[in-house]
Amino acid sequence: MMTSDGSQTVILRTEGITKTYRNGAVEVRALRGVDLALCEGEMVVLLGPSGSGKSTLLNILGALDTPSSGRVFFRDRELTRLSDAALTAFRRDHVGFVFQFYNLVPSLTARENVALVTEIAARPMPPEEALERVGLAARLDHFPAQLSGGEQQRVAIARAIAKQPEILLCDEPTGALDSKTGITVLEALVRINSDLGAATAIITHNVGIRKIAHRTVYLGDGRILREERNEIRVAPAEVTW
Repeated sequence: MMTSDGSQTVILRTEGITKTYRNGAVEVRALRGVDLALCEGEMVVLLGPSGSGKSTLLNILGALDTPSSGRVFFRDRELTRLSDAALTAFRRDHVGFVFQFYNLVPSLTARENVALVTEIAARPMPPEEALERVGLAARLDHFPAQLSGGEQQRVAIARAIAKQPEILLCDEPTGALDSKTGITVLEALVRINSDLGAATAIITHNVGIRKIAHRTVYLGDGRILREERNEIRVAPAEVTW
């Protein structure tokens, strides 16, 4: 969505965030002063090698972790000043997560896995609608063991979007999939981003995936090295794996 002056609406932003871990006497600086903004309706790919800080950044964006210094804002609300209980409420009400491994409950059907979220969400989408949006209307009552890897990942996406989040964070969503199945998952993410307008961030090692995004953020050594806006986006089927 554009504001009256033609700019995009910023949903989530960081100011100079750092993250330092200690392993005994060893200090690991995972993030070194990162400024990043995610906008409504925008799909951003965070690209970088292992150890570049992208997973740490995603965890901080989703309030799964806190920075060592710096500030994080959701709209005009400073997340870095909130209590643990308030951060839990923020995650529940505003953030959808999709991870590399699907984390579905084996004893529950696709519909029931999605309902786990809708039962606690502030403004839930019916599980059937969420599954239809990812192309699984015919698989509502199938258990995870009866679904392919790509279908399980799409159930995980349906679960993430069923709360109608304003932010969708995806950590290597195609990392455990073959190229054909990965394309199906990317198609679902692009469609959801367009339909729901959630600010969407995707972590990946696959440089080809950057072409489906509005913007690519390159990370290295805990810093943002550069950003590129994609003037021409490609369809997931055109991604080179």
